[in-house]
Amino acid sequence: MIQIGKRSFLKYSLAGTVLSMVPGLSTAVWAATGSSKGKIRIVFYTDVHARTEWQTPNAVHKAADMINEKKGDLVFGGGDLITDGLDANPDEIVDKIAPRWDVYMTMHNAIKGEHHTVIGNHDLVGALPKDGSPAVVDPRSHFKNRLGLSRTFYTFEALGYRFMLIDSIRVSTDEYKYHGWVSKEQQQWIIEELSHIPRATPIIVVLHIPLLTAFYNATKGATFAARPNRVVVNNVEVLKLFRQHNLVLVLQGHLHISELLRWQNTTFITGGAVCGKWWRGPFHGTEEGFNVITLHPDRIDWEYVDYGWEAQRPEKL
Repeated sequence: MIQIGKRSFLKYSLAGTVLSMVPGLSTAVWAATGSSKGKIRIVFYTDVHARTEWQTPNAVHKAADMINEKKGDLVFGGGDLITDGLDANPDEIVDKIAPRWDVYMTMHNAIKGEHHTVIGNHDLVGALPKDGSPAVVDPRSHFKNRLGLSRTFYTFEALGYRFMLIDSIRVSTDEYKYHGWVSKEQQQWIIEELSHIPRATPIIVVLHIPLLTAFYNATKGATFAARPNRVVVNNVEVLKLFRQHNLVLVLQGHLHISELLRWQNTTFITGGAVCGKWWRGPFHGTEEGFNVITLHPDRIDWEYVDYGWEAQRPEKL
């Protein structure tokens, strides 16, 4: 039997039009048509779930230090920067949510280099207060104000790559509280942006809730239907917008697991979590960590980095 190392296995298994989930891997490389202007290194972290208990301020400081050691040209956050903003009531916004934002912002401000982040469901503050209080007028306002943004989706260019940051949350009134959803407004914006982008330009999308994942099929069974608050419900509609373009990479979070998928010419990276299993340790074999992605003209190198945190949260809490 021919034995193929983990790195080589991914190089060949991701080269074709396949759908694959490879848990437990920490490095991979695959072919991609990138920018001819040179290589660019990205650090992608997600699901911090910042709070004040269980030494988590020390954890996010440790994560920021290791992120800086990787010397990314660009750093992206994948959302859920704080914990439990969605259903916070007015008193909790002051007493709990504001201090959690303070903890996250110490991490955010400690990270060196150009730094962008998308919004997660926990970052919508006061959208559905659990005590029945009226919802805030704009639950995205805390996120925007803290990060100095005018809106939660935008695009920019770097070294021949086009980066598109997307807001993937829609508040709902059903049992799920929110859905993964890319709004019609954003879809029209994507169409307009793509109309100005040459088709060969490599595009990278960043969002919180996954556009594509095999996690639930792998853990719940092949016929299990993911819930609408776990995945982007209108993902097929969104992905069709990029059909005539070079969408090389989608960076996504929300599930707290490290996953690589390739469908047609796009690789989807679900980025694990800085907090692991909500500060209880690893989740489905994924340690507390983040991703380092190096884009070359002809390939993409990926590494999942365990930053060495040991959980301090009591198991029953």
